[in-house]
Amino acid sequence: MSRIVVFGGHGRVSLLLLPLLAERADSVTAVIRNPEHAAEVEATGARALVADVETLDTDALADVIRGHDAVVWSAGAGGGDPRRTYAVDRDAAIRSMDAAVSAGVRRYVMVSWIGSKADHGIAADDAFFPYADAKWAADEHLRSTSLEGTVLAPGTLTSEPPAGRIQLDPDGRGQISRADVAAVIVATLNSPSTIGRTIRFGAGDPADAIPIDEALAG
Repeated sequence: MSRIVVFGGHGRVSLLLLPLLAERADSVTAVIRNPEHAAEVEATGARALVADVETLDTDALADVIRGHDAVVWSAGAGGGDPRRTYAVDRDAAIRSMDAAVSAGVRRYVMVSWIGSKADHGIAADDAFFPYADAKWAADEHLRSTSLEGTVLAPGTLTSEPPAGRIQLDPDGRGQISRADVAAVIVATLNSPSTIGRTIRFGAGDPADAIPIDEALAG
């Protein structure tokens, strides 16, 4: 049994992730901003912790993280407001990494996006630019820390049922179901071979996709 803290615990990926972690008897703390979401989160078997990552400083985040074995960052501002996008997707994410170092919790899994690269190609006047810029900065910070980090970079998310198979570095937008992203997070937590890697993935062509555990083995 591992003790996992999941930031963004009421997100659509997280609500699929939490039951998977509960099934393997992990002790899960799901950090949420809205107390009205607590009952839905706790129905998955996780413990809901109401906290606003946008306002918590590094010390407060360290208090949340301390005592766990791993951090999963799946929080996000949801787009629309560039200020909040930078505040959550970049600044709060970076504070959580520094907090994990301070708390002595070395394993850290960042849920990013497939295009998170220095040359992501999003124009500065594009409404998507703040997200692209913020995620790249957060991913780069994780790579610069002493944490045992993994950047998971899925393609465009869908609500399709899980296939249990993925393709690494797919062409195009790399569409993939949220359920498969949740399964990839669980497999990543199980796999030391994913430490230090950035893993870009999508559903891919069925002929090219392979089982998740096999794909992550590297």
